[in-house]
Amino acid sequence: MTDASRLKSTVYVGGLHPAVNTNTLHAAFLPFGEIVDVSLPKPEAPSSTEPHRGFGYVEFELPDDAKEAIDNMDQSELYGRVIKVAPAKPQKETTEGLGSKTAIWEQEGWLAKNAVSEEDRIAAEKARMEAETRPDDPMQGLEGLDVAGPKPL
Repeated sequence: MTDASRLKSTVYVGGLHPAVNTNTLHAAFLPFGEIVDVSLPKPEAPSSTEPHRGFGYVEFELPDDAKEAIDNMDQSELYGRVIKVAPAKPQKETTEGLGSKTAIWEQEGWLAKNAVSEEDRIAAEKARMEAETRPDDPMQGLEGLDVAGPKPL
């Protein structure tokens, strides 16, 4: 199964009670189709006593089963808690975006997406030159307008 089709058949389940384990999650989602995998990510802190991080993923055999599970299980109750069920999003690369250890402008796709074209650079330079030639006093040139309102006839 390709990564794209795996992603379409995987659902995110959030708001889980600490007592929920892979078996209970499997049993809760089994009515919607054949389940390939159930995972509950463990806490990152080694000193944590929590069994999981409060969310998990359920991967179905077919994308239609995942959609059915989302439609029926989102905002339902499991172990006394209302759970959020949504399509799973792709995992972020640790080398891309905010939170990475590489400066954002050194990342591969950033420069291509945010590079300034020659036309934009020229337009910015022209605007900068016009701003420099403009008088500093915004009221300069308004000396003849000493009466407010419409001109008398």
